[in-house]
Amino acid sequence: MKKLLQPVIDFVLFSNVFMSLCAVAQGLLTFYLIDSKPVYSVLGLLFTSTLGIYNFCILISKPKNPEQSPYRRIRWFFSHYRLMVTLTIVSMLSLIPLFFLISTGSKILLIFLAVLSFGYGLPLFSIGEQKFSLRNIPGLKLVMITLVWTMSCVLLPILEAQAGQLATISMRDTAILIAKRFLFIAALAIPFDIRDLFEDKQLGLKTIPVAWGEKNAYLFCQVLLIGYVILLFLFRDRGFTTDFWALTLSVVLTGWLIFKSKWEKNEYYYFFYMDGVLILQYLFVIAFNGISHLIS
Repeated sequence: MKKLLQPVIDFVLFSNVFMSLCAVAQGLLTFYLIDSKPVYSVLGLLFTSTLGIYNFCILISKPKNPEQSPYRRIRWFFSHYRLMVTLTIVSMLSLIPLFFLISTGSKILLIFLAVLSFGYGLPLFSIGEQKFSLRNIPGLKLVMITLVWTMSCVLLPILEAQAGQLATISMRDTAILIAKRFLFIAALAIPFDIRDLFEDKQLGLKTIPVAWGEKNAYLFCQVLLIGYVILLFLFRDRGFTTDFWALTLSVVLTGWLIFKSKWEKNEYYYFFYMDGVLILQYLFVIAFNGISHLIS
């Protein structure tokens, strides 16, 4: 059974399909928290843009000998090169019709995020003869990844929900929701930098683990998650609801998974369990809400 499932698992995880589903889940979470019906064009954009950009960044950073890479994901990705190129092109082309289904404000946001995303991966800048991308700027890698994810999965759904008159949310509530999600996603992103510590040093990337050290980076993750819970506690407009406890539980689980990642270096752990928290957070909220309705 494991031999039969392994190719499917590898495809879902290493082709970034699973990561794209994580983006969709975070978008659904935002729609739920603002009491709005999902806007399917936004969910489609989240899926296709995540799939396209993540695969594009891997393609342009192809190592000289990918079959000798220490990372199983890289070996798998480039052993299925044609499939991944096709998947990337299809996902990018799918963005075109979806782009014309959203409001003007969302279009502007999406263009801004696209510029950030491609600027992150492409060596568009130069100092003398040395070319570099935005991720080479000290401390910017984490901020850019987290900002793009937060704006995509929080602000884009809010803009479309308001444009379609599906929800009304104040600037204050929008800012709080963005701040909480920023802290959560940043905490999840840092362990991947810790895992890639040696490689990032070789590439000259000044990530938090490279600059602060592995131990301090793990500590910073927990500080970010504590900050999330503090915001969740301070701005609980409806009291201690099922949403509060579901989100708090998801943060506790995330903290434990990050702590365990000190010893767990398996790639499946990172790409399934760590990234999977982004899906599990939404499922927790839905499950807690369903149980609450059944009890009442």
